[in-house]
Amino acid sequence: MSTLRDKLEGSDRFLVGVELVSTRGTVEEARAVRALRFARELAQESRVDWVSVTDNAGGHPMLAPAALGRPIREAGGTVVVHLSCKDFNRNGLESTAWQLASEGFHDVLALTGDAPAPGVAGGAKPVFDLDSVGLLTLLTRMNAGLPASRPGSSSSAASGNAAGRTLTPTQFFSGCVVTNFKRHENEVIPQLQKLAVKVAAGARWVINQVGYDARKISELIAWTRTHLPTPVPLIGNVYVLNPTVARLFRSQQIPGVVVSDELAALCEEQGRSADRGRAFFLEFAARQVSIYRGLGYRGVYLGGVHSAEEVRTILDLTARHGAEDWRSFAREQRFSRPGEFFCYAEDPTTGLADPTRPLTALAANGPAAADTPVVTPSASRASLGDRLVYRFSKFTHTAMFTPDRGLWKLGERLTTHAADPKQGPGWMRALEHVGKSALFSCRDCGDCSLPDIAFLCPESACAKNQRNGPCGGTRDGLCEVGDFPCIWSRAYDRLKAEGRADTLLAHAPVVQDQSLRGTSSWANTWQRRDHLATPAPPHLATTSTPTNPASSRDSLSS
Repeated sequence: MSTLRDKLEGSDRFLVGVELVSTRGTVEEARAVRALRFARELAQESRVDWVSVTDNAGGHPMLAPAALGRPIREAGGTVVVHLSCKDFNRNGLESTAWQLASEGFHDVLALTGDAPAPGVAGGAKPVFDLDSVGLLTLLTRMNAGLPASRPGSSSSAASGNAAGRTLTPTQFFSGCVVTNFKRHENEVIPQLQKLAVKVAAGARWVINQVGYDARKISELIAWTRTHLPTPVPLIGNVYVLNPTVARLFRSQQIPGVVVSDELAALCEEQGRSADRGRAFFLEFAARQVSIYRGLGYRGVYLGGVHSAEEVRTILDLTARHGAEDWRSFAREQRFSRPGEFFCYAEDPTTGLADPTRPLTALAANGPAAADTPVVTPSASRASLGDRLVYRFSKFTHTAMFTPDRGLWKLGERLTTHAADPKQGPGWMRALEHVGKSALFSCRDCGDCSLPDIAFLCPESACAKNQRNGPCGGTRDGLCEVGDFPCIWSRAYDRLKAEGRADTLLAHAPVVQDQSLRGTSSWANTWQRRDHLATPAPPHLATTSTPTNPASSRDSLSS
């Protein structure tokens, strides 16, 4: 059975994937029957290289993707299975991954996932034990062969395995998602920085989020070619519009997807035509396919299609385009929003990104360079109180938790000789709890990420507990779940003010140890029990991913 890995690594052909949204209920439900009929038709279409099955898209409970994937494979199709972190903890994700591997599903798109939507009897509790970086790390470790004994077991006898034996390595070919269709600098740059971390964690191919700005599309491939140490195939996301979908996207009810006022007006105008814009929107999608191919993407990911006929129409229209037509299409499909941040200057001859002219990031409070176009800076400026809390936190952390310096030795000694080394002396535990609750609304997780996020708490101030960079769902710098600023945008602002935005993700990928919950994070740091004891990979520890394309192009490989 051919896999996505075979097709990406075995040829340079421009590939086509189609999204199949799972349904609620069993495979016998009418909607599932229609979805499977659609999928089987796609499997017989020679120009479609794979079918991608979603995992509880939009946070809604639906049929597990493998259940739809099996009949597609039986029909001869290549299947990519989405796997997201919102509904399973790490054990559940590992268990699901073993099932996928056992059934031959090796192509996996690793996602953090949308916030869960209401289910039976009300709202569902989000999990987010891992994020996309943690999930990629898990799948990479499974590919290397996990220990056969149970985690935490001091003896292999409990599992019946010989000491030191590892499980059969899996063959996951993991992908990830990135979006640079954001308005503010403090959203775009952290997204790109996180992409570099995802690739380091094991992502071998990348799909971009839905977007309709050819300049941003060209910026993404320019950035990856400049800043990633290893080239990764980019797959362009083409979602077929119609007036209803455009209104939904414009309302930003779909996390991370936006439609500009100009594009929304165009969609409404076309919707008043005799065919309600069907011919226009299919041609629009075909032109977007040509843009991705012309820019050097390895393929496209078609979404918003509901029949094999629509897919064939888009591909037929694309086949009629001339080799250079994509350049004029790119000028037409530039639906950015006023004041939108760009990483590169505009090439006046193409209207796209000019990789030879990276824009210098704006100074924290100063103007752009004289020859640099004005771009929208970070969404908000920190208040005086916020700046004081940050400075106090940084000073205190440096004094207390710099290994073998300052108060480190004292803290290490006090916690070592305490009645409960995981809590430390009672007076110290009380001081920690009161101070961190007042300053950060601390949730007592015991594995603290405050120093990783410029002293902002992912437990109390992030709906998804994101510890390895932002999710893709922000709306103009605000959380997708609540109307409060994203902590990663705020962290970027804090570090940029000090000229250290490059170091935003300059730490080892964080996989939080839940067994430490309710214990002293101070004691766990001094005793080297928490994630901070894990050193950052060399390419992140040295210079991290650059703040913007004006930074050294060799920073990731150094």
